[in-house]
Amino acid sequence: MSRRAIGWAAGAAAAVLVAAGAVTYAVADSGSGSGSGDGKAAQRTPTADSADAGFARDMAVHHQQAVEMSYIVRDHTKNEDVRRLAYDIAQTQANQRGMLLGWLDLWGLPKVSADPPMTWMGMGDMVTAKDGSLMPGMATNTQMKKLATLNGKQAEIFYLQLMTNHHKGGIHMAEGCVAKCTVGVEKRLAQGMVDAQQSELQVMAGMLKERGAEPLP
Repeated sequence: MSRRAIGWAAGAAAAVLVAAGAVTYAVADSGSGSGSGDGKAAQRTPTADSADAGFARDMAVHHQQAVEMSYIVRDHTKNEDVRRLAYDIAQTQANQRGMLLGWLDLWGLPKVSADPPMTWMGMGDMVTAKDGSLMPGMATNTQMKKLATLNGKQAEIFYLQLMTNHHKGGIHMAEGCVAKCTVGVEKRLAQGMVDAQQSELQVMAGMLKERGAEPLP
C-alpha cells in the first residue's frame, strides 16, 4: 500500500471512529437527564440562536453539497483512488449530517433559520450567497454544473480542487464550533471533522500533484 493510500485509510478510519463515538455519546447524553424533572436537561438544551444550533444547521447544508459532489465524480471517473476517496467522503459526511439534523430534532429546534448563514460565528454580515455558494468553501451552482459535464482526469482534477476548498471552509466552521459550541458531543464531532478533513486535504494535495494540477486560487 502506498503512503497516500495509508494516509487515506487512516483518515477514513478516524472519521468512522469519531462518528461511532458521537453516536455513543449522544445516546448517553440524551438519556442522562430523562425523568429527572429538575430542569437540568432543559438547561443543557441549546437555543435556536446558539452556536450549537447554528453549526448543526449550516454544516448540514455544507455537508450535503460535499455528498452531491462526491457522487457526481464517482460516476464520472474510473480511477479507483478518486472513487474510493469520494465514496468515503460521501458516506462520512452523510452520516455526520444525519447526526446534526437529529440533534436539532432532539433539541426541538428548526432546521432552517431566517438569519444569514454563519451568523452563529459572527459572520452573518460577511457571507453572501454567490451563485449558490452559501458558506465558505462551497462550490457555486456554475461549478457544480461544470463538474457534471467533465469525465476522467478532468473530472478528477476539478473535484479535487472543489473539495479542497470545501474542506478548508468546513474546517473553519468546525473550528468555530469547537470554540463556541457548548454541547460536548457536538464539540467532539466538530474536532473529529477538523482532524479527518485536514488528513484528507493532504491526500488530495498529493492527488492533484500527481495529475499536474494545483488547488484553485
